[in-house]
Amino acid sequence: MSAPIVIHQPSPTGGRRVTIRGQIAGLARDDHDVTEFLRRAGLPDADQLLDQPEAREIRPTWSG
Repeated sequence: MSAPIVIHQPSPTGGRRVTIRGQIAGLARDDHDVTEFLRRAGLPDADQLLDQPEAREIRPTWSG
């Protein structure tokens, strides 16, 4: 099972797409944006949640 929060690789225009439980939450340009998306999704203690490796997946940049 994948993590409920996925921070995708950087987009060509900047920022990273964020999905929460498979739904697109938005384009984050910094940690504050990710925290705000989690808050809007109704997830409590967003800052602490991001510190839990089992709760999030951060996808690296393309190596190509």
